[in-house]
Amino acid sequence: MEQIVKHFTDNDAYTFSCMYYVLQTYPRAEVEYTFFDRNHTVYPKGFDKLLQEQVNYMETMKITTEEIDYMRKKMYFLPEWFFTFLRGYHFTLREVSISQDDEGHLDIKVRGKWYSTIIWEMILLQCISQLMHTINGDIDKYDAALEEQRTRDKAIRSLKNGLVISDFGSRRRFSFDHQDMVVRVFKEVNEQGGWTDENGKFIPWSGSFPGTSNVYLAMKHNLTPIGTMSHQLIEFEENVSGLFECNFNVMRKFSDVYDGDNGIFLYDCFGDKVFFNNLSKRMAMMYKGLRIDSGVEEEQLEKIIEKYKSLGIDPATKQVVYSNGLNIDRAIELHNYTAGRMQDSYGIGTHLTCDIKDVKPMNIVIKMTGMRITELREWHDCVKLSCDKGKTLGNPEKCKYLQMLIGD
Repeated sequence: MEQIVKHFTDNDAYTFSCMYYVLQTYPRAEVEYTFFDRNHTVYPKGFDKLLQEQVNYMETMKITTEEIDYMRKKMYFLPEWFFTFLRGYHFTLREVSISQDDEGHLDIKVRGKWYSTIIWEMILLQCISQLMHTINGDIDKYDAALEEQRTRDKAIRSLKNGLVISDFGSRRRFSFDHQDMVVRVFKEVNEQGGWTDENGKFIPWSGSFPGTSNVYLAMKHNLTPIGTMSHQLIEFEENVSGLFECNFNVMRKFSDVYDGDNGIFLYDCFGDKVFFNNLSKRMAMMYKGLRIDSGVEEEQLEKIIEKYKSLGIDPATKQVVYSNGLNIDRAIELHNYTAGRMQDSYGIGTHLTCDIKDVKPMNIVIKMTGMRITELREWHDCVKLSCDKGKTLGNPEKCKYLQMLIGD
């Protein structure tokens, strides 16, 4: 089958910012990632072989000078030596193991040095999603004109209603070509600058489309790559610093590594209570804002605002990024609810990149499930609890134990 991931930077921005963080903080760390299919999909026989074929394509993948030059300009917080590192990076196929049981369920593990294995998450998820849509015949039935118009309507509605919206949809996209179209159309609509009402009056957009999490598509369309960090940094740190200090220590280390850049923190790895109980004023001031990725968004917003106020910080000076499985209707609802109390923005994924007529999107993730600080140390389980019980992943006994420590 044709190669799906054809560009080194066809990956999310946070992959590279986290990779640099790992090199700076835990260069000898080893980890294990595990694939989870929340829909318990039964994959067709031989799917593991097709996926292995896509993994094998990566063996000769190298970053290009064009990609380096773009990242140097737009991801300015990364130092020159890191780009030298990326020039020499090669994908290690033995880090990935793929199998399929008799019922058709996939078993995927990625294991090796953290700085190296971190790059596989997005690649594997993109390939799984596009392969399934190809096998199911969805791509053959794809109506390009219809889907482009539907995307244009979403873009117009978003910007009319004041959304600062970015594409976060690489991991569960319908296809690379569809995501490419989504980014192109949103940019085109954004560049129109506004709309003309029934009286012929031109009204500027109150929203905007700053970019996409996908670095290659950001480069192709001259946009900003959006993204800072992922849950895995906190999952790892819990085994180093403990449950109640891991958020603070990741905030401290991440801000040290980036000297204050990359200032949006993803706080829900072990729920909001653990995070807010030890959010210091120094760290709250250091970071530009917080990303809500689970829980009831209205409740989370009120907790964030209350915490900032308790620290003597004006919430209106801080950013909140909503990213929890949103669609345009829900984003507009949240924008109206936020009502200028914080600087709100929206990262929307599947609703942009796999909202296709008569197509069921995948519900798949790859999460860190094991770690050790060096190759000489013992392995520990990594888990994620979040503010949604449905997003709890990892060793059930450890999850239950940590939830007991946290309490209600």
